[in-house]
Amino acid sequence: MSNDMTLAIDAMGGDAAPAMVVEGLSICKTKLPGVRYLLVGDERQLEPLLIQYPQVKDICTIVHTEEVVTNDDKPAVALRNRRNSSMRLAINAVKSGDADGIVSAGNTGALMAMAKFALRTLPGIDRPAIATYLPHRTGGSVMLDLGANVECDADNLTQFAVMGEVYARNVLGLEKPKVGLLNIGEEDLKGNDSVKQAHTILRDTPLDIDFYGFVEGDDIGKGTVDVIVTDGFTGNIALKTVEGTAQLLVHFLKDALTGSFLGKLGAFIAKPALMTFKKKMDPRQYNGAMFLGLNGICVKSHGGTDALGFANAVGVAHDLVHHGFNDLIKKDLERLMDAHSGEDS
Repeated sequence: MSNDMTLAIDAMGGDAAPAMVVEGLSICKTKLPGVRYLLVGDERQLEPLLIQYPQVKDICTIVHTEEVVTNDDKPAVALRNRRNSSMRLAINAVKSGDADGIVSAGNTGALMAMAKFALRTLPGIDRPAIATYLPHRTGGSVMLDLGANVECDADNLTQFAVMGEVYARNVLGLEKPKVGLLNIGEEDLKGNDSVKQAHTILRDTPLDIDFYGFVEGDDIGKGTVDVIVTDGFTGNIALKTVEGTAQLLVHFLKDALTGSFLGKLGAFIAKPALMTFKKKMDPRQYNGAMFLGLNGICVKSHGGTDALGFANAVGVAHDLVHHGFNDLIKKDLERLMDAHSGEDS
């Protein structure tokens, strides 16, 4: 399917764009053979970069625009006033069918607002969710929502669970992924009404979902479940806490290994193991947040990433398209809605 795939790239989004974007696509050339790209941005800045990376030039078509969404643009303002921006035109390419997915390292709020307006949501999805892959002790899990929806009702959480389960099963390749609701305890009586109602819905769902129940914050790192479902307020705080803790551990380890002669000697001896540790803790390896629930594939790269991180975000978009992710979600949601209709009648 890669040979028939085109991805739209917001070439001007990101702190180090467009150079970082083009260099990232040069990495993708090897990792994702056969994929072509619509490179949306200022051709006067892009053409010199493509001369530096002729292998990228062969697989790209430039869509010229000089308008850019800035990091300071508020979502409503960007939606109204940045209709010819590189971000919006890249999204429009997915809407028109000229591209199978879009990747941007630009303003997150603007990207969500534009993508939701242009692509709309899938049938049965009230709100899209931001999801990402998180490493744990034995592998990794998908967590959503990470900030798109500050408040969620039980139906929203149930829809997030369906989308996360479909992702874990089809993209991560897990035969029977476990789904858990993030809560302040594992007991059925704990949590707010939305979480408790979602627990009941998922426990009794007609879908073939392996629902574990409630999980707590420490279960994220343990890998207790493969899909962690929560509202955007809680999810964003949890994600930033995980990222901050990882940075703190790296800082402490670096200080311990460089603060004395014995520490430096130990670091020299343990260098292979430390390189493995560094790779596992490298956020670029897990770059690429997915906007799930939209009627089109949309992936957000971290704005401060480098070429390797951006290439990994493009890889996320590729995997979602390759596995027909949205079609799989539609099937499960149709079954869920049919079951609810039967209960109502």
